[in-house]
This record gives sequence, C-alpha cells and structure tokens, in this order.
Amino acid sequence: MHIDEQQRFKKVRTGIYIILILAYISVYFHRMAPAVVSAELMSSFMTSATTLGSLAAMYYYIYAAMQIPAGVLADTLGNRASVTAGNFVAGIGSIIFALADTIELASLGRFMVGLGVSVIFVGLMKNNSVWFRDKVYGFISGFTMLMGNLGSVLAAKPLSALLNIWTWRQIFIAMGIMSLVLAVFTFLFVRNRPEDAGFPSVREMDGMTAHAGRHQHWTRDLFKVLKNITVWPGVWINFGMAGGLFAFAGLWGIPLLRDSFNLSRDEASIYTTITLLSLAIGAFFAGWISDRIGLRKPVILVSSAIYTLSWLALIYIPWQPGALAMFLFMLIGLTSGGFVLTYPCAKEVIQPALSGMAISLVNTGLFLGAAIMQPLFGWVLDREWDGKIINGVNQYSWQNYQHAMLLMLAFAIIAFIAALRIKETQCRNLTIS
Repeated sequence: MHIDEQQRFKKVRTGIYIILILAYISVYFHRMAPAVVSAELMSSFMTSATTLGSLAAMYYYIYAAMQIPAGVLADTLGNRASVTAGNFVAGIGSIIFALADTIELASLGRFMVGLGVSVIFVGLMKNNSVWFRDKVYGFISGFTMLMGNLGSVLAAKPLSALLNIWTWRQIFIAMGIMSLVLAVFTFLFVRNRPEDAGFPSVREMDGMTAHAGRHQHWTRDLFKVLKNITVWPGVWINFGMAGGLFAFAGLWGIPLLRDSFNLSRDEASIYTTITLLSLAIGAFFAGWISDRIGLRKPVILVSSAIYTLSWLALIYIPWQPGALAMFLFMLIGLTSGGFVLTYPCAKEVIQPALSGMAISLVNTGLFLGAAIMQPLFGWVLDREWDGKIINGVNQYSWQNYQHAMLLMLAFAIIAFIAALRIKETQCRNLTIS
C-alpha cells in the first residue's frame, strides 16, 4: 500500500472504531447506572432489595442469553448490521424505562436495553480482530476496555452530580436519543472488513495470505466452538471475576456505603468511581503487559489471585471510609482488569473466522455471573433485614452486607480455579501454523 492509501486506511479504521466505542460507552453506562439511582428506583417503584436486584439484572439476563447469538450475528451478518439494530433497540428501551410508571414496564425497558446493547461488545471485538494486527490484539482489547469503562465512570460520580440538575428519567431519555443517533452513524459509516471499504486485509498488507473464511453452516461452526474445551476456562473467569465485580459496582457498592457508613450518594459514588477507573486502567495494562511479555496465563493468574485476596480483605479487615477503603476499592477494580485477556485467549485457540462466536461464548460468563449475583446479593440482604426503612428505602446493616459479600468471595475463587486451567497461547493463534 502507498503512504496515501495507508493514511486513508487509518482514517477509516479510526472513524469506525470511534463510532463503535461510543456505543460501547453507552453499554457500560446502562450497566452501572442502577447503583447511583438505586434509591430513586426504590422510591419510584416501592421495591425491596430483591426486586431492585431483579430489575437491574434484567439487563444481564437477556445480555447473557444473547451472547452466543451475538457472536453468530457478528460472524455471519457482520458487526455493521448487528450494532445498528442493537443501538436502535437499546435507544427505544432506554426511553421506555425512563417513562415507566410501573415496575413491569420499567423491567420491559431494561430488558430492551439489555437486548440492544448485547451485540455491541462482540461486534466491536470482531471489528478489532479484522481491522487490527494480531500482535496488538491484547493491547487493543485492553484499550477498548479502558475506553468502554468511561461509561462506567460517567455512571458513577458524574451521574450522581447530574441528578442534582436532571431527574433520573430525563437522563435515560437522553441516553436513549444518543443510542438512536449512533444507530444512524453505524449504518452510514461502519464497514465489516477492510475489504468492504476497498482495502486489502491487514494480513495481506503484511505480505501474508488472508485468513480463511467460513465454509459451512453457522450451526456447525458454533458446535465446533462449544466443544473446544480450551475456550471454557475463560467463561468461568468472566463469570467469577468480571461478573461479580460488575454486579457489585453496578448496584450494591453505593448502598453498602450509604447504609453501613451513612455516606451520601455523592460521597459513596466516589468509591465506585475509583473501582471503575481502576478496572479500566487494570484492563489496559493487563493487555499491554501480556503483549509485551508474549504470555497470557501469568497475567490472568496473578490478577485473579490478588482479586480473591482483595475480597477477603474487604470482608474481614476493619475499615472505615477513607484512605484504606479507597485502596481496597481500587485494588478490586485494578486486579479484576485481568479478565480482559480471556478474549484474546478465546480468539487464539479457535479459527479466526469463528472469533466472534468464541469471544461471545466467553463473554456469556460475565453476564451470567452478574445476572445471578445481583438478585442473589439482594436476597441475602432481605433474608436478614430487620425491617428498617428510611424515606421509603430499605436500610441494611454492615453485617447484612458482610454476609452478602461472601458470595463475591466465592465467585472470585471460581475465577481463580478457572485461571489455573487457561491455555497459554503465547499471544498467537494456535490454529495457524
């Protein structure tokens, strides 16, 4: 390729990436926002912790169920069609959620948001696998997670501040409109492969042959992915580490600090913001370190081990809001970032043409874990609740939360055990000689 053509390629790739990453930021916003608006939701719909957990987890239920279909869509129709449709459905769902006057209608809106955004991450990672070189896939995965987590950060302290100006309903209407605009941009500007934009594949740019395409029905390809046992440890790492953390930071972290230590919503949101920022940074550096040392497994093992120990500390070390608490909230976020390497590991043990299905299978673990954890955490709180209510919001004790956090520890242990079983790929696709 001539220099001018290379510059045009980079410009097109960057434009596509920006559109998809903006959509991905909205994914994280919707995922984490219930933690900040938990009191408003409890008050608006007069819910218990269990019901609130089920409402928040509605997003995760459909998201988890849609991950394998999302991978099939990415590998067959392509990410342009799937992400366009996903943004449209999520936008309508967010507006329904904002206008709901019953818990049932709010659940429908939340369901539609989860359905819509469920295809965005897999579409983005599939896009990265064909628009970027294999040798930087760990880095670009970490960078993608870093950028996506901006949505988590926006759904913490900034959202808490915005609630002093707008109502939670106005905010979700605005998010719905943004998703609808992104649907239009995706349709107009995103392309599935470099070849669709008039370029050779990235492998051909480097003087190699292009990856082989799919040559059989997608159901056979999917079965091939499902029976590949080297993909499955990544599912359980995501289930225990990322799923647990997103359930905690996305719903229960702020109520814990509010009920146990009498912090205001704004004060408590600082701690979850620290967790989510640390997660973004941890994911970025996990990908970068892995690519630099040419190994995946050691980074995943170390991060999952420290993550497990961090939950032990958060449960059993006496702490109060302040420096120690901020350090512990930072540590669980920073070390959980190692889960991002499950995506390169999945991509590198399967044929490149099936990378979307492999990534989606691994990603299913994350949302299955969060979908189970959010209401289960609430059920433990309700089981030992003493009936205390303030301003229409159930109040739970530190001991209630401590018992519920034992679930987080159990999930972390599952992730560590799975990390022991991950297959080392040395940052290359094992199916290509």
